[in-house]
Amino acid sequence: MSLPPGFLDELRNRLSLTDVVGRKVMWDQRKSNAGKGDMWAPCPFHHEKTASFHVNDKDGYYYCFGCHAKGDAITFVRETENVSFMEAIEILAREAGMPIPERDPQAQKQADKRSQLAEINEAANRFFRLNLSQQGGAQARAYLDRRGMKPETRERFEIGYAPPGNALLRALKDQGISVEMAIEAGVVAKPDDGRDPYDFYRDRITFPIRDARGRLISFGGRAMDPNARAKYLNGPERLLFDKGAALYNHGPARAGCGKGQVLVVAEGYMDVIAMAEAGFDATVAPLGTAITERQLQLMWRMSDEPVIALDGDKAGLRAAFRLIDLAMPLLQSGKGLRFAILPEGQDPDELIKAKGREAMQEVLDGALPMVALLWRRETEGKVFDSPERRAALDKSLRDAIRPIADPSIKGHYGEILKDMRFELFRGKRNEQQGGGGERRAWTPGQGRFNGGRFGKGPAVPTEGLKASLIVSGDETQADLMREAVVLAVLLKNPGLALDFLSQLEALQPRTEDHAALLHALLTHAEVEDADELHENILNDVGRGPLDRLLSHPHVQITPPVRKPDREVAQMCLTEELAKLKARRGYKAELDEGLVDLLAAEDEKVTWRLRQAAEARNKATKAEAEDKTEFDTAENGLELSRDERDAFRALLNRIAPERQK
Repeated sequence: MSLPPGFLDELRNRLSLTDVVGRKVMWDQRKSNAGKGDMWAPCPFHHEKTASFHVNDKDGYYYCFGCHAKGDAITFVRETENVSFMEAIEILAREAGMPIPERDPQAQKQADKRSQLAEINEAANRFFRLNLSQQGGAQARAYLDRRGMKPETRERFEIGYAPPGNALLRALKDQGISVEMAIEAGVVAKPDDGRDPYDFYRDRITFPIRDARGRLISFGGRAMDPNARAKYLNGPERLLFDKGAALYNHGPARAGCGKGQVLVVAEGYMDVIAMAEAGFDATVAPLGTAITERQLQLMWRMSDEPVIALDGDKAGLRAAFRLIDLAMPLLQSGKGLRFAILPEGQDPDELIKAKGREAMQEVLDGALPMVALLWRRETEGKVFDSPERRAALDKSLRDAIRPIADPSIKGHYGEILKDMRFELFRGKRNEQQGGGGERRAWTPGQGRFNGGRFGKGPAVPTEGLKASLIVSGDETQADLMREAVVLAVLLKNPGLALDFLSQLEALQPRTEDHAALLHALLTHAEVEDADELHENILNDVGRGPLDRLLSHPHVQITPPVRKPDREVAQMCLTEELAKLKARRGYKAELDEGLVDLLAAEDEKVTWRLRQAAEARNKATKAEAEDKTEFDTAENGLELSRDERDAFRALLNRIAPERQK
């Protein structure tokens, strides 16, 4: 529909944004200045206690310094009322006393038809509610009584009963409603084989489905016959009803979210009603189908992090796993999902009736972030006792988070999954090392065992031991240089990280720069184009860490960095990672051996120290050989070959005849 020139400007001039917004917020009188049109309030778009939502009435715009929501009166009505642009215009025009422009004839016809269909559904709803209260609804009322639904709850949710036969069809005809319009509304069905139309809902308890504006768009029906083909039945999709874009209890749930409640997504009508009875007003259901993208967007408009409350059975978990794949490409900063898994065999209605509201609140409080459920999906019931199986896990995790569009969110997912993977495999190694004795728990980040026979605190050497010669050697700079070489080689030789995943994930970088770079390289491990990889890393970590890495002279002279070559790079990485592992493995063993030294009372101490010394010699032998070469003289003295050769060259110049 086109609007006359100047209509929107006139509409904005006639309206006070303070008045429009004031219907949804409570102004902070201490910060606001009504005389200047400078108003402040807690933001209606995100839950907060401070007044960070600012309205500038003079300019006609609002802005939230917390969630960065901004716009004018039209935007505000669209966002808070969940209506289209033209619907917002109509709401504001009526408020301003302006005549609403004529719609396009075809659009007006569609709007008029929708209004007629909604009226037909209202007529059907009155019929159903009346039947529930009469003699024919006795069985339905008895069922609701057994489910513990109070009479006031039935009124609140407009519960009704559709009798057997075609009683509704006759009642609608008596009100002058045509069969064709009743079919279009979805309350009457017409068989494809040419038989006469019939009531769509028969012998079913009815649940009205309203959109966010309160229009009655369809019904849900619960069969009273235990042998019915469908226990629950939604109305057919028509002009007024698209079940993939609707939520049961949408309007009241949105109001509940506005009061600070967390949005809960349950499975069915009875779950929503039970939750509302227990005080969880901000609860919706996806109309008996898997959650769709449009429904997910509706949820995020009400709440930044809806809680999906699913039955704890296999079907509930499968639904959660499907939702993960749906949500991944849609994730945005601040928009996520949490999952509350109920006890197996119970839905929200059953849990509340069995253990009360507190039990349900406890389940919601323990809701898991989506990354935790993703990890469960990829690991539960699986054994990772071989490199091939572990590699398969790595691939499945990368594939799962690949659809995430936001690089920051993808990076955080990769980091958390990496930590989970590390803990999983570290735990398995600890169990294997523990053998038949007592098990020792690994404390993340400390690099040493905690608990068991070492006591309850972390196993940390004393200050005296730290100062002793055996542990005071400072090799940090050498390790940092090796880390830098490894990272630079991976950056300049795309795709090579896939060949060294297990070693890289166990690297534990010494600096924040190196940790960020390694995480980014692992996140984009499958990228094989050098320019694309460089751009991805730059976006993830920024220019500073990247420039500092490539500015090291030691890095710049590394052959596969100066001139990328996959074969040379593989050899370089193999050598550098092996040396890092040898150094750090020795240090970890030494720390643990020193702790044993404090606790031991027998000759095992000397054996442990001897083993540590031998490990050190083996770990550093190759490096020593890299640095220089020695010959042993007849008297047992080690002489540098370089010094020996220089000495012989000098003698040759002074007395060449003595060298013959």
